[in-house]
Amino acid sequence: MATTSSEKGNSGDPAATAPIPMFEILTQYQPLRAEIEQAVRQVLDATEYIGGAALKRFEENLGRYTHAHAVAVSSGTDAILAALMALGIGRGDDVVTTPFTFFATAGCIARAGAKPVFVDIDPDTFLVNMAAVEAAIIPSTRGILPVHLFGQMCDMGRLMEIARPRGLAVIEDAAQSIGARDPAGRQGAEAGTAACLSFYPTKNLGAAGDAGAVLTRDAELAKRIAQTRQHGETTRYHHAFVGGNFRLDGIQCAVLDVKLKHVDKWNTRRRRIAEIYNLRFAGSDVRPPVVEPGAYHVYHQYVVRAPRRDALRDHLINRGIGCAIYYPLPLHLQECFSYLGYKQGQLPIAEQACREVLALPVFPELTDAQVNRVADGVLEFYRG
Repeated sequence: MATTSSEKGNSGDPAATAPIPMFEILTQYQPLRAEIEQAVRQVLDATEYIGGAALKRFEENLGRYTHAHAVAVSSGTDAILAALMALGIGRGDDVVTTPFTFFATAGCIARAGAKPVFVDIDPDTFLVNMAAVEAAIIPSTRGILPVHLFGQMCDMGRLMEIARPRGLAVIEDAAQSIGARDPAGRQGAEAGTAACLSFYPTKNLGAAGDAGAVLTRDAELAKRIAQTRQHGETTRYHHAFVGGNFRLDGIQCAVLDVKLKHVDKWNTRRRRIAEIYNLRFAGSDVRPPVVEPGAYHVYHQYVVRAPRRDALRDHLINRGIGCAIYYPLPLHLQECFSYLGYKQGQLPIAEQACREVLALPVFPELTDAQVNRVADGVLEFYRG
C-alpha cells in the first residue's frame, strides 16, 4: 500500500518541503549525459547536420520499435501537417476530430486547407466519441483525426469499422502516446493510415528541442511523406508536388536514438506513479483517469476531474506543487475557428472537461515520496 509522506515522518528532510515541478528534464538527462554528448559529437564531427547517418539510424530504430515505417520530421505539428499533405487532404475536404486537444490537431487541418469538424468526447476517457464521429461523416469527409490523449489510445478497431467502409483516411494524433496500446493491443499506425508522434522535450520520448515523426505501415505513403518533408523533391531540385521543409536535424536524431532504448522503462515508471495516485484518490472528491479495459495507458499526463478545480490549482501552487490545465478552452470555441460557427454549449462534454480537468506531476523521475506529497496536497484541499 502507498505510504503518505506524513507517515514517513520526514518533515525534517529538505526534500519533504522542496518544490515539486510539473515536469523536470535534468534528472533524466544526467545519467545519459555522456552517451548523448558522444552521439551529438559524432554528428558534429561528421558535419551531417541535416539528414545523414544519425537520421537513418534513428528512423530504423524507431521503425523497429513501432513495427512501422518511420519518417522523422521537424515537430509533432509538422508530422500531422505532412501526413495530411501527403494524403492529398485539402481544400473542400472535411476532417472529423476532437475539440479537446492541443491546438496543432485542428490547426494542421486548417493549414492544409481542409475544414475541421469537431465532435464531442467521451465523458470518462476524454477520447473522441465514436458515435459522434460516425454521425458527423458526410460526402465531403475525407479523413478522421483521432487523438490518443494523455497517453491513452482510442479504440482503433471501432474507429476503423467506421472509416474503412467509407474509404476514409485515419491520421492518428499519437503525439502523447508512444508505447501505448489500444484495448486490442494495437499501437499507433497498426490500424490507421498513419500515426503522428511528437518528441517535444517533455514528452515520454523527448528531444533536445522540437522533433516528431510519422509512422505508417504503407511503404508508398512513407516514401511520399519523406518527399513531403523535402518540398516534394524526387531528385535534387526536381519536385513532383509542393511539400514543405519538415526535415529533422541530425543532432535531434542522435539524442532521440540514445533515449529510445529507455522509453519502455520510463513508461513503466509513469504507470507506477499513476497506480499510487489512483490508490490515494480512491473514494475522494477527485476522479482519477478512466482507462479502457485492456488498454495500455502510458500517462504522458495524469489528469483528474476536480471539483473547484481552479481553487485546487491555486492551493497546490501555493504549496510548491506543480500542476497544469490541459486544456482551458476547447478548440471549437477558439477565436481562430469562429468562422466554423460553433457556439457555447454545442459540445457540452468537452466544455465541461475544460472546466474540471487538472494534470498532476507524472514524470518518471518523481520519487514515491514526491508522488505522495502531491496526493497529500490534493486531499488536504478537500478535507479543508
